[in-house]
Order: sequence, then structure tokens, then C-alpha cells
Amino acid sequence: MNKTLGFIGSGTIGGILARLAVAAGLDVVLSNSRGPESLAELVAELGPHARAATVAEAAEAGDLVVVSIPLGAYEKIPAQPLAGKIVIDTLNYYPERDGRIPELDANELTSSELVQRHLAGSRVVKAASNIVSSQLSSLARPSGAPDRSAMPIAGDDAAAKAEVVELLDLLGYDAVDIGTLADSWRSEPGTPVYCKPYFGEVPKDVSLDKTMEWIFQAPGVPVPADRVKELTATVVRPAGGSFSIADWR
Repeated sequence: MNKTLGFIGSGTIGGILARLAVAAGLDVVLSNSRGPESLAELVAELGPHARAATVAEAAEAGDLVVVSIPLGAYEKIPAQPLAGKIVIDTLNYYPERDGRIPELDANELTSSELVQRHLAGSRVVKAASNIVSSQLSSLARPSGAPDRSAMPIAGDDAAAKAEVVELLDLLGYDAVDIGTLADSWRSEPGTPVYCKPYFGEVPKDVSLDKTMEWIFQAPGVPVPADRVKELTATVVRPAGGSFSIADWR
């Protein structure tokens, strides 16, 4: 794959994906809401394959564009420069952060369908949305490695999904196609494949208020494609945005 990845949002998940992309030899164009200057340290770390830009510039420069921002800000994603492009949606709905979104609370739409509605001219693919950043980094493996992990993807455009599968392979992951954007709820917060399989069991002596600290230090547990298929095949749809740290205990 000889393509440039654009990033709208370059924080935890976006930053890890950018590091994996550069390690795979891809060029990346990073952006965030604070402006290119705020990304100087990350660009310096990533080296000559990386540069910082405005959000609109990153959208225009990317052959594929990763969106990794709070879902509550989805309407700020610039639609025009993303028209015709593959947009990788890593967003999740957390009502306590994003505010209540009635269509999601009522399960009338998935969060990815909401993003696709806003980016009507783009081809949205849900990916890299169900894994904590620390495990996203630590579990990446070369193609064919016996301990390689997989992650679910969903989208309405088969060709776009095929390109995202190829990208994920370069970044160190297999992909499991779980269907359309309407099916993407199968990997949303509150479902069995959401994060927990990749970090494993939290020790009983870790208190609830220390759970996230433990998770972000855990090296991770490989989750192969067959396990992802199993976890996403028979899941019951949770109420929109339903999730708490206690679910991981």
C-alpha cells in the first residue's frame, strides 16, 4: 500500500495508529483541533514520514483518513474535503462525555451511521474502535504471526472495506467483517468484543478506581479472528451508550 493516511484527531488512538503506520512505511498527515504547532513533538518522534497540518489539509492529503475525536464533535468533521474518500471511523458514543444523542439512545442508528449521514459523500468504515490504545500498540504483530490479533470492521462499501483490511494488515492486525454500518453496534461499548478480550481479566485485588490504570499498563492478550467472530456473532444489542468500568470487572 503506497498511500498517505490523514488523521483528524491525533490523540491516544490516532497517535498509536500513526506510529504503526509510520513503522509500516506509510506517510501520515496529522491534525487536531488545537492546530499544527501542538503536534510538533509527535511529528518529531515519527520522523520524515510525518507532518502536521490543519484538519482540512489532513482531510485533503489523506488517501484514507482516520477520524479519532469525541463523537460529540462529529459535526465538526469537514465533509467537503472528505468527499469520495474512505473515512476510518474509530469513534464511540459515551453520553457522559458526548451529551445525549436521541437517535443513538433509541438505537435508531449506530454511531457510525450517524457519522456516515454527516459525511454523505464519503465511504465510512468502522475500525480500530474496540481496543484500548495501550493494547492497540502492544498487540500489533506481523502478518502470519501465530499470536496475531484481529479486530472487527463494518461498512456499507465492499471496496472501501477491502482497503481497510489491507491497511490493518500492514498495521499489524487481521480484520473480521461484521457487516454494514447498521451492524457496527456489534463492536460498540457494552458488547463482548469491546476492549475486554484484549486486556483479559482484571485481578481481583485491583480496586474499581484503579481499574483503568491497570488496563492501560496491561500488555494485552491476543484475540484471533475466530474469537472475534464468536464474540460478535450472537451478541445482544445493548442500550445506546450503555457502558461502565464495572462491566470490565
